[in-house]
Amino acid sequence: MSDPTITTGDSRLDMLATRLSEGFADAGAELSADRGELTLKLPPTALLEVCTRLRDDKDLSFEQLIDLCGVDYAAYGRSEWATTEPSQFGFGRGVDRDLELETDDPERFAVVYHLLSLAHNWRLRLVVRAGGAQPMVPSVVSIWSAADWFEREAFDLFGILFDGHPDLRRILTDYGFVGHPFRKDFPLSGHVAMRYDPEQARVVYEPVEIEPRVLVPKVIRDDSRYLGDEHPAVTGAKDAANA
Repeated sequence: MSDPTITTGDSRLDMLATRLSEGFADAGAELSADRGELTLKLPPTALLEVCTRLRDDKDLSFEQLIDLCGVDYAAYGRSEWATTEPSQFGFGRGVDRDLELETDDPERFAVVYHLLSLAHNWRLRLVVRAGGAQPMVPSVVSIWSAADWFEREAFDLFGILFDGHPDLRRILTDYGFVGHPFRKDFPLSGHVAMRYDPEQARVVYEPVEIEPRVLVPKVIRDDSRYLGDEHPAVTGAKDAANA
């Protein structure tokens, strides 16, 4: 567990931070505070035990799971987008994709849980990292039933498996969809195209005909910060300020 003296500037959250630091010191958890919010990072092996205690301990009482989502940290902190300077000629400025995605990183994916205690009116974020070809974390459906559809969504979009889920299947994409569209290595044009065929009276799948490309949108800013010193709007503003 991280430093038990974490302070948030809120006395009630400081009390929660103390309880978390003292209660989960042996669970391999890491507690951090940022912008008045507490985040508890857990190893997957400790997730079920910690979540059960978070729910049942009267000093914590996190009865409600507000949200659960997946995150793909491949190439985190690195950018392929050259957007420091605005383009003046529209959507034709392509960017070379030269980033190597670390698809086998054991911490590539994360599952993020947002919890609410109605009894104490405080909130907590849990983060569990997973990775590899088939990232997997335990299902918390048995602890918070609201996790059922949330975990199915994270599985559908990120391919994260939830061990123990009662009915883990796609929920947003079509049953025949290939891949997981929120992964960073998923092509923007997808793998297949689908259309309704009136002759066959059903939806059919076909190869994608869109040429893969990466485009940077046009940026237009009209204020004087982006105009030259000789522009009439700039010189007029300076004259008005010196008048």
